[in-house]
Amino acid sequence: MEAIVAVYADWGIGAKGTQPIKLRADRSHFREKTMDAAVIVGRKTMEDFPGGKPLQGRRNIVVTSRPIEIKGAVVVHTLGEGLAEAEKSGRTIVIGGASIYRQYFPYIDRVFVTMLKVTPQSDVFFPNLDRLPEWKQEEAGPWEEENGILYQYRTYIRQKEDTLRKEMNGDV
Repeated sequence: MEAIVAVYADWGIGAKGTQPIKLRADRSHFREKTMDAAVIVGRKTMEDFPGGKPLQGRRNIVVTSRPIEIKGAVVVHTLGEGLAEAEKSGRTIVIGGASIYRQYFPYIDRVFVTMLKVTPQSDVFFPNLDRLPEWKQEEAGPWEEENGILYQYRTYIRQKEDTLRKEMNGDV
């Protein structure tokens, strides 16, 4: 399973239920990475989408505790139900919000990060992958700029336990 997230320099991802800073380039990057995949999203995050509707061209798996139906989406109520739907879907990408990232984090093996070199006030954070030994930056693009904000695309992969053990012992 994969995830995609835009983070600020302090790994903040938002405040008061939304992203304080949004970049057009990041939206295009998000669309490119998620198109034709299944996406796991929380109901509140989906409501922050344009029109508050599921994303087109993707299989939307919406996690919520509410007994609701959402046209164009599969609604699940538990982590297990979400994982079962993800298994049916092939490529699945967790797209947030914070509680969904937290729940699904143990099952994620790759994260596409857009790092914004700004630090607006955030009240929710993504785990700082640079500080977690089981995560390794696989690639990083050049720093680019939009509206005076520097940003960089990065990809992180979770190292398998045997690879991590070898690295820690200096065998790699």
